[in-house]
Amino acid sequence: MYNCAVARASSDVLKKVPLFAGLDRRELDQIAASMKERRFSAGDTVTQEGAGGAGFFIVEDGEAAVSVDGQPRGTIVAGDYFGEIALLTGSDRTATITATSDMVCWGMTPWDFRPLVESNSAIAWKLLTAMAEKLK
Repeated sequence: MYNCAVARASSDVLKKVPLFAGLDRRELDQIAASMKERRFSAGDTVTQEGAGGAGFFIVEDGEAAVSVDGQPRGTIVAGDYFGEIALLTGSDRTATITATSDMVCWGMTPWDFRPLVESNSAIAWKLLTAMAEKLK
């Protein structure tokens, strides 16, 4: 008998992300179930500024450099996330992110995210509140 396990995000990884801080374990598990593992090698371009972007990512392991208009803007490390604007609006990427080490990320697309928030108003409200806090 062949047994194949599919990797999925852990709610423990998600609860470290400020965007998801207000969610309970069940809500975190629902989001985790819709995320898929993505791996990037050192030197890979994870996102390209100006390119279409349809994914939201949480970094579980590794580091990446962030640049805007070719200028360094910081570093992304384990526990950080990016792409939340693209997740909600489908807009182009606002920065280039380049892996500076091997990375393990968990990703979600709008077509996974939208049905989740449309069918769960508690998750939707908590995420709206978290996004509003981030914009302050």
